[in-house]
Amino acid sequence: MRELLAKHRELVRFALVGGTSFVITLTITYVLKFTVLRTHPVTALIVGVLVATIFSYVANREWAFRTRGGRERAHEAALFFLISGIALGLNALPQWVSRYVLQLQVPHVSLVGQEVADFVSGMILGTLLGTLFRWWAFKKWVFPTEGARPETAENDNRDIPDRKAA
Repeated sequence: MRELLAKHRELVRFALVGGTSFVITLTITYVLKFTVLRTHPVTALIVGVLVATIFSYVANREWAFRTRGGRERAHEAALFFLISGIALGLNALPQWVSRYVLQLQVPHVSLVGQEVADFVSGMILGTLLGTLFRWWAFKKWVFPTEGARPETAENDNRDIPDRKAA
């Protein structure tokens, strides 16, 4: 198991950053949705995703993709936020369709039905679409070169157990 985790370290770290970002998104979205943005659930979701995206940039750059690079920091950040903006649209699209195309909102459905539809469409389907796009796009455009920051690549190798020692 340890070898498998070491082999897919980037993906595991990306998933952990994504999980933390999901909790941030969920918390902020529902706090806003049940307080100041009661009549604007898609806006609440967008604000939650935006805050989580800022956290995600720092965590992905400094931890998940810390050995990757290939771009100047300003260019990298610009690409990260551009791709995250596209992913934000992908994240909000299912909830928008649920609410405004399928009319899965009060008075057409019960409040419970509306909240379940919002959670499934925005938090589950939207997050899945956005995450898949981010994983592909970050590796392709934002952090394209593996081993571009070798000083951190050496530190990463210290975490991997030596096969001979095992």
